[in-house]
Amino acid sequence: MTVHAAEPAVVVRNLRRQYGERVVIDGLDLTIATGEFVALLGESGCGKTTLLRALAGLDTVDGGRIDGPRQPAVVFQEHRLLPWAPLWRNVALGMEATAAGRDRAEKALREVGLQGREEDWPRNLSGGQAQRVALARALVREPKLLLLDEPFAALDALTRIKMHVLIRELVARHRPGVLLVTHDVDEAVAIADRILVMRDGAIAASYLTKAGSAYGLREQLLRELGVLSDSRAA
Repeated sequence: MTVHAAEPAVVVRNLRRQYGERVVIDGLDLTIATGEFVALLGESGCGKTTLLRALAGLDTVDGGRIDGPRQPAVVFQEHRLLPWAPLWRNVALGMEATAAGRDRAEKALREVGLQGREEDWPRNLSGGQAQRVALARALVREPKLLLLDEPFAALDALTRIKMHVLIRELVARHRPGVLLVTHDVDEAVAIADRILVMRDGAIAASYLTKAGSAYGLREQLLRELGVLSDSRAA
């Protein structure tokens, strides 16, 4: 079930990935609609990052099909900015070095609250500011699919909250389909439209965040992840 009656940003059917004898993803199905924000939770080693890398085209698959953009935008936990390039050039990375390209990069920096910093250097940024540049770089090409690999994990609590507000605003404006890989249940509840739980290489559960109370959903997810037992929840 999806939140938006929109065309899919990506469709995955019967995906399979294994490393030697170890099967990491097995028969996984997934659809993310345009403009839909999906968070993916699961224990370490369940295949979350493998799935994201497959969607990004950074890893091969051993079976199944992915119907989506060839070059989705990806934001990682580390910002991966080029230290020798000013901010606008980091945002415009891979684009033609034209006045139009610079204009688009500067507009993207304004969108993330870094207007006036176009000629600044990555070394002068805080962690949150660096991730804002990474988001600007990801969205400057208006991607159909945005993949987020724990991009806020290294930030302090207050900065994370600010980034949650920002990413929701940016997704509402640009409307890519979004897959956020995270270990943070509260983060998923705060910013996603739909939360998936991955287990044994497949999607084990799916929850709509607007279907009930945030507190109740949080407890459901903690039970699903084996963190909270039913007896403790009661």
